[in-house]
Amino acid sequence: MPTPRKHENAAACQAAYRKRQLEARRIELQKKGLPALPVLPTIRGEARWKKMLAEAGALLSTVVEEREAYHGDRSEDWRESEKGETLQERTDAVSDILASLDDLAHSS
Repeated sequence: MPTPRKHENAAACQAAYRKRQLEARRIELQKKGLPALPVLPTIRGEARWKKMLAEAGALLSTVVEEREAYHGDRSEDWRESEKGETLQERTDAVSDILASLDDLAHSS
């Protein structure tokens, strides 16, 4: 026995699929605490982008704090070794990125 048709034609099937995808995307954004996408594609999502930059900044800040704590917990010999210096250089690079991100977020 064939499965009964849910949709009249392929166009209706595609429309239902697009609707399900949009709803899934809306729920995903809502779970992340981001505002809904703008209704018109020509409207910029400034509030959404600022929120995303703030979240990125929070993650980078956590990375810097954890790396500095890790570096501080090591012995003086390890900190002066090549691995310790490499870790510190990379931590400084992440700190620079964080500072640039802060400048970008506050300039908007």
